[in-house]
Amino acid sequence: MASETALKAPIPGQRNILITSALPYVNNVPHLGNIIGSVLSADVYARFTRARGYNTLFVCGTDEYGTATETKALEEGLTCQEICDKYNAIHTDIYRWFDISFDKFGRTPTAAQTAIAQRIFLDLQARGLLHERTTEQLYSEALGKFLADRYVIGTCPKCGYEDARGDQCDKCGALLNPTELLNPRCAITKTVPVLRETRHIFLDLPRLSEQVQAYIDATSEVTKAWMKQGLKDRSITRDLKWGTPVPLEGFENKASRRPRGVFYVWFDAPIGYISITANYTDDWEAWWKNPEEVELVQFMGKDNVPFHTVIFPATLLGTGDKWTMMRTISVTEYLNYEDGKFSKSRGVGVFGNDAKNTGIPSEVWRYYLLALRPETSDAVFQWDDFVAKNNAELNDNLGNFINRTLKFITARFEAKVPGVKQGSVYEAIDQLGQRVAGLVEQYLQSMEAQRMKDSLKSAMLVSKAGNAFFQETEIWVAYKSDRDAAAAYISACGGLVLLLASLLEPFMPAFTAAALSQLGVDKVLPLDNGIVASSRSPATILPAGHALGSEAVPLFRKITEEEAAGLRVRFAGNQAEREASDAAEAAAKLTLGEEKAPAEAPGKKVKNKKAAPADPATNRPVDVSRVDLRVGLIKKAWKHPGADSLYVEEVDLGEETTRTVVSGLVKHIPEAGKFSGAWAWEW
Repeated sequence: MASETALKAPIPGQRNILITSALPYVNNVPHLGNIIGSVLSADVYARFTRARGYNTLFVCGTDEYGTATETKALEEGLTCQEICDKYNAIHTDIYRWFDISFDKFGRTPTAAQTAIAQRIFLDLQARGLLHERTTEQLYSEALGKFLADRYVIGTCPKCGYEDARGDQCDKCGALLNPTELLNPRCAITKTVPVLRETRHIFLDLPRLSEQVQAYIDATSEVTKAWMKQGLKDRSITRDLKWGTPVPLEGFENKASRRPRGVFYVWFDAPIGYISITANYTDDWEAWWKNPEEVELVQFMGKDNVPFHTVIFPATLLGTGDKWTMMRTISVTEYLNYEDGKFSKSRGVGVFGNDAKNTGIPSEVWRYYLLALRPETSDAVFQWDDFVAKNNAELNDNLGNFINRTLKFITARFEAKVPGVKQGSVYEAIDQLGQRVAGLVEQYLQSMEAQRMKDSLKSAMLVSKAGNAFFQETEIWVAYKSDRDAAAAYISACGGLVLLLASLLEPFMPAFTAAALSQLGVDKVLPLDNGIVASSRSPATILPAGHALGSEAVPLFRKITEEEAAGLRVRFAGNQAEREASDAAEAAAKLTLGEEKAPAEAPGKKVKNKKAAPADPATNRPVDVSRVDLRVGLIKKAWKHPGADSLYVEEVDLGEETTRTVVSGLVKHIPEAGKFSGAWAWEW
């Protein structure tokens, strides 16, 4: 991640770009669909705008408030703060490995978040845009709590989709309230919730409709369909303990079944962009209350669109302040996995930590996800395609061109770029320059429009053009018959290597760093308009006599069919089942006194080695004297909502409160009955 020490401020007269990516929720590990849908796409654009010379600030952070956190904390037997600390660290580590260049990666539970969110709330109240009313909300008797919108599932009243969430239908996109769902059920316990009265604060969206419509007309074609449905009052408070407190008397401590009133996560979370900036710089208003000087570009998946383009803008407009409003929105469709869907709740697909643990470099993952980026329709992650793109496009096209170019310069010209003899003109180089300049121009236009997939394709076509040029000019033949021509041709290829490293830096920064090291260059070419002119003369991009750097070694490697088969098997099923299986295997080995075998690459076989003589000092029974072993009574159990092989159980250990644990007892204890309509037992 980028350093957070050199604070940035908007520069008058320059293009100042404030970039946000949807705040990843902190109750789970991000999967590849989450990563390409927001943070990776935003990172590519941020790297491009910096290379373009724009003054760029890129902020993000974990969204940590809400019912999902409370539920995850209950599931893992941790406090909400502990669960947030745990998963924030996981997210941070994954994004660092993926080379995401945030200027600030923060968190929502901060003093700045509380202060700014409450100030916005009070400004809305002062302008008469909030009203309190008693309403009926779905309550889970099995959990003993009101259910957040997304933890109610049922049939969409608009399109009939049977797994719509209580805030939005994933199929037709309609904004919903949980009580509108047909046949509602609790997503956690699968029990049927009941209606109970409660008081909430509502944002008067209908009164803001005209302002929101004017804003949408000027900024977002994506949202116009939402406005046709008409805006309704939207509740902005929830019955939770974990969240930004509502600053009104009567909401800090309510009746026993409503211990505290907090802001609804979709009112609160987008304000996190502002508070994270405030934790980056005290002069945050220079970014967020400066629409004349600052351009706000936001990246997100399509499920986030209505909240970012209706509710968040309405909230800011309603305060009457002069906020920096979103000018550009970059939205991705869904990335599916093989023959199903990525799912955090069900643990299906490849997750960020999975990618890291494969041993395949981050730039390969970045390349594949960006080449596949679902910009206009859903896309599908497939292992065969992943392997094919790595082998054919990265290794055989890009890597091969760079390696053969640098090796030829090293072997034939003493590792120095020979340059073009003065006065010489070569038609083949001119044609190459015209072809490449056109591709670079397309690259810049696509990047400005956030069409990353098209830009990446243009850059890879530059590499393809270089390979074709190398073959067609037969540089190795020319070296024997016309050394000056060979020198000019290989100098053009060397120039393309630097050009490619520059164009691909936003997409694969680790690749660029390695290529620059071999090329002996300290920095990439700026991606300003001058790069188009430079690309027309590729043989002069590097000066004659320029010395290469480190040894020219392959920048990529092929993934074998054996490895690919191993990866496909390894990531079948869901994450919870994989972890449970790994844990069971490790426990079995520990019980048997086995040592863990050395890690091996997928598909690789380790030769059997003769066991070393046992060390008497270590060949002793396992010492279990420090194990805290207790007997507990399972009071209640139900099927884990994200893994068919696991139960969630409430266990009485004789303490003041029961503990909630997750176990793999499904394989050993069959379902013994039903509890309130859920897969559960009660004794």
